[in-house]
Amino acid sequence: MPTLTATARRNEARETYNAFLATCPAHQLLARISDKWVSLVLSALSNGPMRYSDLSRKIAGASQKMLTQTLRTLERDGLVSREVTPSVPVRVDYALTELGASLMPVIRAVKDWSERNITSVLAARQSYDLGATSR
Repeated sequence: MPTLTATARRNEARETYNAFLATCPAHQLLARISDKWVSLVLSALSNGPMRYSDLSRKIAGASQKMLTQTLRTLERDGLVSREVTPSVPVRVDYALTELGASLMPVIRAVKDWSERNITSVLAARQSYDLGATSR
């Protein structure tokens, strides 16, 4: 196997982690963190650890299956930690990891943008839908 120059290694790494390629791990991670349930779970946990039941109440519309799957994938990706406290009943707390917390400025910015601009988006949708009949 030939030895690569530093420039060749950088170019290879750049091509390996190109989020526009479906096979790129970064592409898969981008798909994961852009999921609405992921952003809602991370936002909920940004204020501190929460129990499953608290998360379930906070995130309206998330089914038990969806919330469980989301928490498992976030734990697998290292964004959320799960701490089990042996008691009766067993207590399970979820919290952001350091990696998860590092993602919060981006998630918070998207959430804040959505809340600030929903009126404009709804108006644009209505305008588009009214014009769709003439297309």
